[in-house]
Amino acid sequence: MLQDSVVPSFFLFGEAPQEVSDRFIHLEALDDRSRPSHWNIRAHAHAELNHVFLIETGGGEMFAEAQRIPFVAPCLLVIPAGVVHGFAYEPETTGRVLTMAEAYLRDLMRRESGFRALFGGSAAQLPLAADHDVGDCLARLHRELAWTAPGHGAAVEAQLLSVLVTALRASHEAADAAPAEDLSAARLVARFREAVEADYRSGAAVDAYAERLGVTPTRLRRACWSAARTTPSRLIQDRLLLEAKRALLYSNMTVAETAYYLGFDDPAYFSRFFAQRERQSPRAFRQGAGRS
Repeated sequence: MLQDSVVPSFFLFGEAPQEVSDRFIHLEALDDRSRPSHWNIRAHAHAELNHVFLIETGGGEMFAEAQRIPFVAPCLLVIPAGVVHGFAYEPETTGRVLTMAEAYLRDLMRRESGFRALFGGSAAQLPLAADHDVGDCLARLHRELAWTAPGHGAAVEAQLLSVLVTALRASHEAADAAPAEDLSAARLVARFREAVEADYRSGAAVDAYAERLGVTPTRLRRACWSAARTTPSRLIQDRLLLEAKRALLYSNMTVAETAYYLGFDDPAYFSRFFAQRERQSPRAFRQGAGRS
């Protein structure tokens, strides 16, 4: 049970548990809580609340129970009540967070049985088409939640159902993805890795690599998630980190010289980058390998 767990249980993230009304719905911008937390949300759970996240730009990783689930925009993240979850977002990721009471969702399940499978297991990442209308639905929902005009309850539920139906259909499309798409993704990621290998010290952004490869950034992000279960930016960082380790272990360059060699303008920023990924400074890494 959640109350016996070392994992914190919140009402909304960071808020003490409280009683949830049967028709509770909440909607907020993703960065309302992620930005003050430096884009990292520690593992937690909600006993009676379900989430649907719309990721409009950016991406990151979702930690759900024992799973690590990379995600890239545009997509939905579905998190059933009681599932332990946390996030490591790419900085400046944007989107919205829809929260609904478990009692309300159970009522909707009685009317649409497909929602049971959508919220019946662990968390899920569901890619969206580029022309999806979830953002528009949530914008209308936000307006309805802010006032009590005639038909308010029906209007709120109409927008909520539109979002849930989109999520349900996206889950079926993800399950039916063709093996040919996986092969295409693997080929694109292989080309991307070659491009990174040739240019990882340039500081080029994901968009620049995508343009070089003749694809959209969204297609590149989805291919990396499908074939490598990670994001393009993480693949670039991984290659940069590998070269940093090689330089620290096998060269006589100072930490500052290593930073400049790798294309960093500021050695202090390089040290922060390295420490964030390795949980130790470049100097400590070198000393741990027997180098002074």
